[in-house]
Amino acid sequence: MSIKIKAPTFPESVADGTIANWVKKEGDNVSQDDVIAEIETDKVVLEVIAQSDGTISKIIKDEGEIVQSAEIIGEFDESGESSKAKEKTNDNVEDKKEPEKKTKTKPVKNKQSTNKIGPAAKKIIAEENIDSDDIKPSGKGNRITKADVINHLDTENQEENIFTSSSISEDRPEKRVPMSRLRSTIAKRLVSVKQETAMLTTFNEVDMMPIKELRSKYGSEFEKEHGVKLGFMGFFVIAAVQALKKFPVVNASIDGDDIVYHGFQDIGVAVSTERGLVVPIIKDADTKSLPEIEKSILEYSDKARNGKLSIDEMQGGTFTISNGGIFGSLLSTPILNAPQTAILGMHAIQDRPVAINGEAVIRPMMYLAMSYDHRLLDGKEAVTFLVSIKEQLESPERLLLNL
Repeated sequence: MSIKIKAPTFPESVADGTIANWVKKEGDNVSQDDVIAEIETDKVVLEVIAQSDGTISKIIKDEGEIVQSAEIIGEFDESGESSKAKEKTNDNVEDKKEPEKKTKTKPVKNKQSTNKIGPAAKKIIAEENIDSDDIKPSGKGNRITKADVINHLDTENQEENIFTSSSISEDRPEKRVPMSRLRSTIAKRLVSVKQETAMLTTFNEVDMMPIKELRSKYGSEFEKEHGVKLGFMGFFVIAAVQALKKFPVVNASIDGDDIVYHGFQDIGVAVSTERGLVVPIIKDADTKSLPEIEKSILEYSDKARNGKLSIDEMQGGTFTISNGGIFGSLLSTPILNAPQTAILGMHAIQDRPVAINGEAVIRPMMYLAMSYDHRLLDGKEAVTFLVSIKEQLESPERLLLNL
């Protein structure tokens, strides 16, 4: 029985998508819950899942084509092997008579994997002699998919193959690749923010010694009790929430000629991925405890890097925190995440001499940068907001006392 393969139903905020990858090709046998195709939208990559066992009989929308919500992109034969699959089998039999082509040989790895492996992925792993434990799974229940194997191979050969195609000469190689849907959207949004807002950045620095001492003293106990490490970001989220309550205008946004004041604090935490920068939202951060915030950050970071974030998890947000310090950035000017009014930039912690009580001492210092929309925020609100965050971080007891 032939079944139509449809694109997922997109949320209202997503107009269309692009076929990023057909994980299964025409004639491929698939099992229930296998990933058939991946559709890239402006925000996330959505998977098309096989509803039952069968065979891909026809691909209607090729890779790179635009698709609408719930649009038919292919056909699925639930009854069994398609004629094309049988033809491929016959071709393979004839191909065996041809002289074997020279291929790269790799050492055989007999290590047993602890992860579940899909049929198509298992075939490639066997052909390429890959250690499956080296592959990062993205399927349900840590299942290794064909896409995971392909991504692993691409990563291994990236340096070797980066200039092998589309080279104009041997001496001056170049490679031209289309910009991904996500990267294109990021580029347009950033240019739009620069052109449509009066963005300004104010700076300060914070002594991280109190937070570091707190983590050193209670870090192990915290992880044992809550199952998650005590990081820095959780403190910044809580400090931002408290400051946003004091300065509601920083938590507001501009909608045309109106100012929208939000009675909640939804904090976006910027996460860098291979596909680009994404900003999952910690909803109602003002109602969450430090352990809950740390768990949310860890969960969203894992989802972001595995391309599993849902659109709902990235919608909204009243304030954003970006941490360039994990890459070694000492100082930067973060760009607003429209339509938000402000964004906080964290940076690398660096031991520097500072004057305390008239004496020079070495302290772990971090530069803070806050970019804001000057159309709505004046310097007074922006500077005092950032000072409020600084004071809370340098005196963590203020976070507990809601000061």
